[in-house]
Amino acid sequence: MLIKEYPDHHDAEIVMQLYDMRREPVMREARATVHTKFRPTSSDEAIAVLKQDHPLNGPVRQVVSYWEMVYGMMKWGILHPDYGLESAGEGMVLFAKMEPFLEEVRAQKTGVQFNNAEWVATHTEAGKKLMERLRPRFAPVGAAR
Repeated sequence: MLIKEYPDHHDAEIVMQLYDMRREPVMREARATVHTKFRPTSSDEAIAVLKQDHPLNGPVRQVVSYWEMVYGMMKWGILHPDYGLESAGEGMVLFAKMEPFLEEVRAQKTGVQFNNAEWVATHTEAGKKLMERLRPRFAPVGAAR
């Protein structure tokens, strides 16, 4: 993918629109729920939340799809990733919570979960630096740190 060399006013407009979308009441509630109640400790827990009957499924799906759209814009060169991550790192927290279980989750589901977040975490300087700080904080309980 081609990353823009520098952000421009279009990037600023997108970031402001993304901020407005995060303030929408249902989205705000979903984000708060995911932030406070979602912390998988095993691949079984990570897979379970993706099933329709799980109580956190709706909020997790809403938040994951939002951040996958944002990170897709970064991956495809629509939004400068380093600039975007200055104000949109929250999705990387969710990715850090799921990353230890991605292989098992993808094997049980469609195989494409968190593709854009993973790209941002592994192909951008800001994503790499942010994940270095987040991985230890969100490693599953009992995992080697």
